[in-house]
Amino acid sequence: MEKEEVKRKVWAFIEEHKMLTPGDRVIVALSGGVDSVCLLLVLEEFAREWEVCGKSGQKGKADFPALEIRAVHVNHGLRGLEAKRDEEFVRVLCGRLGIALEVMCRDVAGYARKRGISEEEAGRIVRYHALEDAAKRWGERCRPVWIGVAHHQDDQAETILHHLMRGSGLKGLAGIQPVQGKKIRPLLCVRRQEIQEYVRARGISWCEDSSNRSETYTRNRIRRVLIPYLTEQVNSRAVENILHAGEIFRQADQYLAAQADIVWQQAGRTQKESEEKDVVLKANLDVGMFLQQAPIIQSYLIRHMIEILLPGQKNITAKHFRQVQDLACKPSGSRCDLPGGMRAIRRYGEISIEYLNVSQDISREKTSRPNIVSEFLLPSPEEGVFLAENMELRAFFRKKETKIPKKQYTKWFDYDKIKGMLSVRTRRPGDFLTLPGGGRKKLNRFLIDEKIPREQRDEILVLAEGNQVLWVVGYRISEYYKITDETHMVLQVKYYGGEAYGG
Repeated sequence: MEKEEVKRKVWAFIEEHKMLTPGDRVIVALSGGVDSVCLLLVLEEFAREWEVCGKSGQKGKADFPALEIRAVHVNHGLRGLEAKRDEEFVRVLCGRLGIALEVMCRDVAGYARKRGISEEEAGRIVRYHALEDAAKRWGERCRPVWIGVAHHQDDQAETILHHLMRGSGLKGLAGIQPVQGKKIRPLLCVRRQEIQEYVRARGISWCEDSSNRSETYTRNRIRRVLIPYLTEQVNSRAVENILHAGEIFRQADQYLAAQADIVWQQAGRTQKESEEKDVVLKANLDVGMFLQQAPIIQSYLIRHMIEILLPGQKNITAKHFRQVQDLACKPSGSRCDLPGGMRAIRRYGEISIEYLNVSQDISREKTSRPNIVSEFLLPSPEEGVFLAENMELRAFFRKKETKIPKKQYTKWFDYDKIKGMLSVRTRRPGDFLTLPGGGRKKLNRFLIDEKIPREQRDEILVLAEGNQVLWVVGYRISEYYKITDETHMVLQVKYYGGEAYGG
């Protein structure tokens, strides 16, 4: 495909989704890989070809360029000399194109350790934070600043498959959105091969990230193993068909969300209450109206309520929706925990989802940290090994002769005593441990008694059921969940990365 055809497709896509207007500014997330290089080159070409516009958007006296571009490169500090090579490459490229470049260095490995998340996820979070910071510094009220991200159609297919395997609903199966807040993705209309051909036609090279060849990451396995298999062994047009399905999912998602919103406007309400020093946000819905809806609309109502309380929550799955739907048929006072520190409660005449907002006596620096690392339902023995961030969980029937491991980072718990959702996270108000004899100790008091420095207490991970802590990782487990002679089923939990948490 000629490079002019790629330009035409990208510009038509930009116009279709109203991504850019005269006078806009764009920060390009420039890694040095072929995708981000292509995005930079395409936008740079548009900027040269567009008319210079005044503030009214009319031709004539120039007040500012019709399109102004800057690039931001984030060095994750993970790949040593290779990362330095990428940084030097983008400096040379931007110098050649006359585009301003800002390079930021971030300790992604340290960020991942502190929050108990994968380096892949940490890199994504850190990268977007850096881009948003750069956009704020460059922004002006009258001139929007967009963040240009180089996702393309192959990325879209990978995302849809990834969400399918995770049990996502229609919103997840719709894939990546062309416009999401201030982020724009002009290359979602072209394939990876078209991108490579365009960059070659411009006479520009790019950097290859060796981590993209590793099959450690789920997305890499989908890209390097699953999609080639589907294309070669199932259907040569597999990617195109996945993308087509994604568009249908997007349209269906938008329609159902609109129908749920009509119900919410009729029967929903929000409220804010204070509990001691905490603020509880609530989304309440008439339970009779809820139960009259088709199950799919019920799911969208639940999603709508969650979005009101905690926008962007990613860990909600079909299992959680079923929990809330089941709750609506239970007696008043029944409840269940949800990801992100939320809970659903069946009240008289209502189904309610609540979110305990951050305590006002916690410093701003602490509250800005994501408290919840991961939340999940208890794995069954049939599921085999279940992975939750840096933890490996496995349920099995206990054999009396099997000895309980004494390892600091492998623990056994009585499976049948766990009734609700488990979470891997840092501490939060109300957490407690059960002591020998049945007494309780607040987690905060335990950490003080263990002489753990104040600055380290918010970095220690816990495995918890609601506010009841099963395990303070690297320290001790709760007496309540310990294995006894009556234990029939065991939950084994292994933690990887112990040095960061007291090991």
